[in-house]
Amino acid sequence: MWNTFLGQPVIGELAGKDIRLPHRYVVTTTWIEWKRRHPGTKVLSLNTGYNRNYNEGIAYQQYFATDDLMFNVPKLDRRLNNKSEILGLIFNHSPEKPLAIEGNYLAENPIYYDKIGDMEFVALTDKSGAIRVYENNGIRFQAWDQDTTVIDENNISWILSESNLESENGSTLLRLPANRAFWFGWFSAYPHTRLVK
Repeated sequence: MWNTFLGQPVIGELAGKDIRLPHRYVVTTTWIEWKRRHPGTKVLSLNTGYNRNYNEGIAYQQYFATDDLMFNVPKLDRRLNNKSEILGLIFNHSPEKPLAIEGNYLAENPIYYDKIGDMEFVALTDKSGAIRVYENNGIRFQAWDQDTTVIDENNISWILSESNLESENGSTLLRLPANRAFWFGWFSAYPHTRLVK
């Protein structure tokens, strides 16, 4: 069993072996939005042979309806509700500086700049609520259609993809690791996290 936030095995024969997976980027979005952006995507069938309702949100519907938790955590932080959605960032070159940004805050600020260590980044939130984080190397954006195009302060267009932002003149800004998470889970893994809300 692996701790998905830390990227380390915690139970089983690999636990305690000083193994750590690199952090990767993940995007949480709707199926219709993903399919629009990536029409060639293949998806597993819901016909699994088991009699179970696989409709969206059904499995944890009752759990999500309350702030109660189904398992114990070492400590809770009441700056946000337990199940408030956050964007969690931790960069390999600054593992001692985790950052959590409240999801609602990012929805209200669809172009958000910050810095972890010496890494400046921009978080872009699209119309579906999906958040992608890119290095920005000091580049500031003046407009974002919340879909595919960002315009920088020099009126240069940048196209968003899952791996990078690419400008019309061929420059690229790489995607950075980030996860959507519940506040209680992120705080349990990183109690020293900085919170933006």
